[in-house]
Amino acid sequence: MKKIPEHSETLLNAIDKKKILSIDELKNILGTQSRMTIFRKLKEFNYITSYSHSGKFYSLKRTAQFDSLGLWFINSVLFSKHGTLIESIKYFIDQSKGGYTASELEKYLKVKVDDVLFSLLKNQKIEREKIFGIYVYFSKDNRTRKRQELFRKDFIYDSNMIKMNPEVSMDELKAALIIFFSLLDEQQRRLYAGLESMKIGYGGDNFIANILGLSGKTVAKGRKELLINKIDADGIRKKGGGRKTIKKKSLKL
Repeated sequence: MKKIPEHSETLLNAIDKKKILSIDELKNILGTQSRMTIFRKLKEFNYITSYSHSGKFYSLKRTAQFDSLGLWFINSVLFSKHGTLIESIKYFIDQSKGGYTASELEKYLKVKVDDVLFSLLKNQKIEREKIFGIYVYFSKDNRTRKRQELFRKDFIYDSNMIKMNPEVSMDELKAALIIFFSLLDEQQRRLYAGLESMKIGYGGDNFIANILGLSGKTVAKGRKELLINKIDADGIRKKGGGRKTIKKKSLKL
């Protein structure tokens, strides 16, 4: 068995004891002021760098106790098995079901993310879309982004419906919506679908089309008709409805 050099063993013992070390502590342990020497030694043992505190703390992958998200929080110092903060945020966004808002990312990562998100956007590494007045960040991959957008809008739509009537389940609400929809005539269905699409915003046509079993073009047509007020009012009235026509009687002389 190959013997570990004394200075390497000292380093490993120090990390096993303290878990994380600053650059100054590493200099003292290894007896050098050379950062290159320190990093060369750390590289031998597969080291990790904190994404908080300006990356000034170090540890080893074998020492880290990452959670299910790949994060390790110790003594207010934050590490990620995905790498730096910018690498971690991109990973989180790419792997998410419905993208992330800045506040959601901050909740998980426990640091401010605005500057990093701006940098990722500027370098075209991620996409951003405003949904219900809130910016949501999505994967740059087109297919992944579309899937994430639909999931996000579905989640928001369901959440808003639940808040409106918490005593009714989501399945019951959707069933009621479909029953109501089935009672409408062709033009009314198109206009109703267009109205619901406008409430959602970008991507609403396909989202509503999937729920109501329509084509996206039909929903888009209904939405456009509402926007330009191009509606056949006579077509909305049921045949035979309304006030009956009064027949004129001829006067007998």
